[in-house]
Amino acid sequence: MAKIGRPGASKSKKGPLKGTGGHGRKSLEGKGPTPKAEDRSYHKTYRSPKDKTEVRQTPKKGQFVASKTGKASKANATEILSGRNSVVEALKASVPATALFIAQRIEVDDRVRESMTIANKRGIIINEVTRVEIDRMTGGDSVHQGIALQVPPYNYKDPNELLDRALSQTALPLLVALDGITDPRNLGAIIRSVAAFGGNGIILPQRRSVGVTAAAWKTSAGAAARMPVALAANLNQTIKEYKRRGVFVVGLDGDGDVSLPNFQLFDKPLLIVVGSEGKGLSRLVQENCDQVISIPISEVTESLNAGIAASVALYQITALRA
Repeated sequence: MAKIGRPGASKSKKGPLKGTGGHGRKSLEGKGPTPKAEDRSYHKTYRSPKDKTEVRQTPKKGQFVASKTGKASKANATEILSGRNSVVEALKASVPATALFIAQRIEVDDRVRESMTIANKRGIIINEVTRVEIDRMTGGDSVHQGIALQVPPYNYKDPNELLDRALSQTALPLLVALDGITDPRNLGAIIRSVAAFGGNGIILPQRRSVGVTAAAWKTSAGAAARMPVALAANLNQTIKEYKRRGVFVVGLDGDGDVSLPNFQLFDKPLLIVVGSEGKGLSRLVQENCDQVISIPISEVTESLNAGIAASVALYQITALRA
C-alpha cells in the first residue's frame, strides 16, 4: 500500500540538505543606516567630495585661511597678524580687522589691554581660544605671544578704473606701479609715500609680487585704508594701455638715462614704475617705459631701498608741480 504524505509536505528524502553557502545571508542583514541626502548622488542636495573640500576651505566669519609662507593670496585668503606689538600697532593704524584672538590664560599686559580696548571701540569680535588654535592660525609662529588679528582680503581695483578715478580727481594724475616688489614692508612704505605726496593710486602685478597683506597694512600706518590699489593681470599690457590714454610712463632704475633732477616732463599725467631693489626693472617693463630715470647717490652706496627710491621720486615730482 502506498504511503500518502501530508498535503503540502516536502517529498524529499530525510537527511542533511545542501545549503546556499551563505549567499542569502547578506540580503537578510539590511543595508545599514540611510545615507545623508547630501551623500546620495540622485538627491538634489548631493555634493561631490570635491565640492565638500571646497566648502571646508571657504573661510567663515571668525575663521581664516592660514598661510604657511606668510604671503596671502591676493584673491581670497585672509591674513593673520600676530605678536603683541604688531597687533596693537595695526589696530592703532586702523587696519580693517574683523576679529581679535586672545589665547586662554595668557599674561595680560598693557599691549593686550589696549588691543582689546581698541577692538571693543571698533566693534571687532574678540575670541578667546587655546594657544594651540593660535599656533594653527599663525602657521606655527612661535612669537605670536598669545594674540592674533584677522585682516580680511584686500579689495583690489581694476587698473583702468583706477585711472578713470584719478582723471576725475585731477588733470595731472600721479600713479605708481611696482615691478617685482616682494617685501610687504616696502609695499606698505610706498603706499604711505604715495598718500603723503598726493598720489592717486598704486598698481601691482598679479604674479611675482607681494599683495596688500597685514604687514603691508601696518607699515602703511593706515594709508592703505584710503589709497586705492589695483591688480594688473599683465603689467606690460597695463602700461601700454595707460600710454594709449595719454599717461607718460617713467621707469625708476639705477641705470636710467636721465637723472631725476633733470627730469622735465613732470607736467603730464605720470605713471612711475618702481623695480625691485635687487634686479631693478624687468627687461620688458623697461622697454615699455617712455623714459627711465635714475636717482643720483653716493658712489659708496650701491642702491636705494625700493620704498626710499619711490619716496624720493614722488617728492621731487610733487615739488616740481607745486
